[in-house]
Amino acid sequence: MVAIRTENLTKIYIRKHLFSSKKTNALENLNLEIEHRKVFGLLGLNGSGKTTLLKLLVGLLFPTKGSVYIFGQKFPHLSLLSRIGYLPEFPCFLMYLTASELLHFYGKLYGLSTKEREKRVEATLDLVDLKENRNDRLADFSKGMLERIGMAQVLLHDPELLILDEPTSGLDPLGIKKMRQTILRLKEEGKTILLSSHFVTEAERVCDQVGILHKGKLKKIVNMRGLGVNLEDLFTETVSGDVL
Repeated sequence: MVAIRTENLTKIYIRKHLFSSKKTNALENLNLEIEHRKVFGLLGLNGSGKTTLLKLLVGLLFPTKGSVYIFGQKFPHLSLLSRIGYLPEFPCFLMYLTASELLHFYGKLYGLSTKEREKRVEATLDLVDLKENRNDRLADFSKGMLERIGMAQVLLHDPELLILDEPTSGLDPLGIKKMRQTILRLKEEGKTILLSSHFVTEAERVCDQVGILHKGKLKKIVNMRGLGVNLEDLFTETVSGDVL
């Protein structure tokens, strides 16, 4: 079963100035398939189009042309939103709330009953290793803890598909390890996960497949099982025009 499919997905930004306009091809005719219950990593330099692609997949941007299909259904479609969890690179929180209060707030927005909300809040706090911090204010959280409470929020309504934009960005080694463990645990539970990153070693550790995105084009898709070459070398070779 294919969880995500794109057909000729293209996004052009037009920036208008006083007497002129400038076009930027953020994505160009991107064709991609991601299998259900797999972890797919999107590698690319800054400005390669990773965040643009993820925003197109969750409906925060609309394509200039092309199509997105989620679980075989053309997106955007209201019925699909409950099956998707999205973690942006820089999530925004109400910092005066405690971890528990934040999740209960979003649980109400998701339409969860009081009983189901209690159950899901406890389960997600346990999954991201924040049960002991349930009554701590977010203003007192570290960067890594904020990233994990963001993951808890994403998981609260138990979505089948997780789309994570740079989930380890800015984390220290311990925070990266905890995030990696969470992703691997979710993989074992059968979630489909698409994550973007510029950390090659982390992609190697958690992903079944890796796509290399460069200047808005999907240059390569690599199956990690049985990969006979070093992924870092392959990535550097693919984008060598900008890094050498």
